[in-house]
Amino acid sequence: MPEGTSGPGGLKADLVQPFLLESSGIRGRLLRLENVCDRILARHDYPEPVAQLLAEMLALCGGLASLIKYEGVFTLQASGDGPLRMLVVDVTSEGEMRGYAGFDQARIDQLIAGLDSPPTVPQLFGKGHLAFTVDHQGSHSDRYQGIVALTGDTLADCLQHYFMQSEQLQSGIVLAAGRRGAHWLSAALVLQRLPEEAVHAIEDEDDWRRAMVLQASVRDEELLDDSLGFNDLLFRLFHEEGVRVFEPRALTDGCRCSREKLENVLQAMPREEIEDLKTDGAVEVTCQFCTQVYRFDDDDLAHIYRE
Repeated sequence: MPEGTSGPGGLKADLVQPFLLESSGIRGRLLRLENVCDRILARHDYPEPVAQLLAEMLALCGGLASLIKYEGVFTLQASGDGPLRMLVVDVTSEGEMRGYAGFDQARIDQLIAGLDSPPTVPQLFGKGHLAFTVDHQGSHSDRYQGIVALTGDTLADCLQHYFMQSEQLQSGIVLAAGRRGAHWLSAALVLQRLPEEAVHAIEDEDDWRRAMVLQASVRDEELLDDSLGFNDLLFRLFHEEGVRVFEPRALTDGCRCSREKLENVLQAMPREEIEDLKTDGAVEVTCQFCTQVYRFDDDDLAHIYRE
C-alpha cells in the first residue's frame, strides 16, 4: 500500500487517499488537512463555530473534488440569511485550495449566547442553499452547477441530501475538525456508489449497508490523528471488504488572486466610481481569501485606464 508523504513526527497530512472496497466496488476517499486547514483559518479571526464549519468544508471540498475528473476549479459554496452568510471553498485540478467565511459577528455572538451546545447548520445559515460548481477550463471550457436547499443539521447531512436529490448517488460522508493546541486540522471519509454499479440489487444493498456501518465506526480522533497512517486506518475499518488504495494526491494552500485580475476589474468600472473609493490618495483592495492587500495609486490608475 502506498503511504502518504511524511512531515515532522511522521505526519500524514494534506493528502487525499483514493481507495476501493474490492468486495463491493464502492469507491472512497480519505483526507486529512493540517497545514492547509490551519493556514487558511489563521488568516481570519473567525468565531469558533464558523472556524469549525469552514474547517469541515475544506475537508469536504477536497474529498469531493477528488471523486470527479476536471481541469479547472471545483467550488463548494453554502449561503443563507442567518448569522453565517456564506462559506466558500474551492480547489483547482492542481490541488490548490482556498476558503473564506462571511458572517455577522453580532448575530453570531447572540446565537452562541443562547445555546448550550454547538450551533447546527440551520441555526447558523438560516434559510439557505448549497451550490456545487465545476468550472472546466482549457480547450473545452464549460461550467456545471447544482444547487440544493440546505437540509440537515450538519454539512455531511446536507451533502448526502444533495447527492440523493440531485445526482441520485448513494454517498456516505463523515467529517471531523478540531484543534491541536492552537492549530486547526480537519479530515473527511467519503464513500460513494454510482448508479451503474448497482447490478444485483439485494446484494448491493447489503454491501452498502455494511459499508455504512463500518464507516460510522470511525472516531473523530482517529481521523485527526497524524500518528495513524491512512492505510492503517483503512485496514482497521474495511479489511474484511478488501481495500485497494491508489496513488494519494497532495493538497496545498494557494490563492488565485493577482494584481492583473484586479486591474481588469477596476478597468471595467467607471473612473468616477474609482475616485470615490480612494483612501489617502489610493485605492486599496484586499483579497477576502488570502488577505493580500493590493494598492493602486494615481499613476497605477492612469495606466489602467490608458490601457
